[in-house]
Amino acid sequence: MTVLSIHHVQLAMPQGGEDQARAFYGGLLGVPEIPKPEALQPRGGVWFEAGTLRLHLGVEADFRPAQKAHPALAVTSLSALAARLEQAGTKVAWDDSLPDFDRFYADDPFGNRIEFLEPRAWDFSNRGPDTA
Repeated sequence: MTVLSIHHVQLAMPQGGEDQARAFYGGLLGVPEIPKPEALQPRGGVWFEAGTLRLHLGVEADFRPAQKAHPALAVTSLSALAARLEQAGTKVAWDDSLPDFDRFYADDPFGNRIEFLEPRAWDFSNRGPDTA
């Protein structure tokens, strides 16, 4: 048995939050929505996918936002994304404590913590950021 990778990340959201999720993840972040399998649609929620990124938002009856645990999304044009989020009213908290990366944290519309980071130098050999 070998663990290969993370298939998807699921975040919780309150019931009825699908339109807010679409506005944030689809609109502001530009991650396309994909249809949930028909058997899972009655549960509510919404799924987003782009390339290898799979982000699922599921309805949680006793919803509490994830304020410490979080996904970290690697992006390009980090500063432009920060400006876009701030213009939409989302607070951005920059953090310079991770060597070789620029990054900030922001909350989604439900209060879930999301980390956004961009390597200072990209290594395109599929090994990750170039730290040489």
